[in-house]
Amino acid sequence: MSWQRSMSWQRGIYAITDSSLLPDDERLIAACEAALQGGLALLQYRDKSTDDARRWRQSQALAALCRRFDVPLIINDDLALTRRLRVAGFDGVGLHLGEQDTSLDEARRLLGSEPIIGASCYASLAIAERAAAAGASYLAFGRFFASQTKPEASPAPLELLAEAARFGLPRVAIGGLDVDNVARVRHAGGDLLATVYAVFGGDDPTGRVAGLRQHAGYA
Repeated sequence: MSWQRSMSWQRGIYAITDSSLLPDDERLIAACEAALQGGLALLQYRDKSTDDARRWRQSQALAALCRRFDVPLIINDDLALTRRLRVAGFDGVGLHLGEQDTSLDEARRLLGSEPIIGASCYASLAIAERAAAAGASYLAFGRFFASQTKPEASPAPLELLAEAARFGLPRVAIGGLDVDNVARVRHAGGDLLATVYAVFGGDDPTGRVAGLRQHAGYA
């Protein structure tokens, strides 16, 4: 399947892992499997450690798990790991890049036209415009509410999501999303609703994802 052309991942709940919440392989895989059972649209593997062996081991396990559920796995800020997984046969693996990471032009050149490549645009339509021109698959904006993962992140107005519709790409909303505000964010124009804590910050990721989907109007 060409995930770039597929519509199935472009609306829904986008869960992002956190190594402080899921510190070992067993908890990471179990929580991600439970979240996928709840009906994720996308799963992102985010691990900022320098433990390459662990990152390779965990990302392979998650790529295999996501393939079972027919959900793309997005690797945070690691072009080399993304390429390695795709060479290993995990063609559903994509990449997410921030402003200080590898350039999107370079990532698209090395990965080709097929993989999903997302871009953090923060509160900037100018960054979004450059990312769209460079071949981004989706544009991520935020933070929209107080974030436990990145409390220092600059705030963004919800009106930004409607303004970003002009780029014609799925809009990811991130930053403090939970069951109390996902309906508001979706109504403002969020296509994919991204969260760490609302999925992995407690027990029952399956129920947490299902609850987010229901409150956002996806279920």
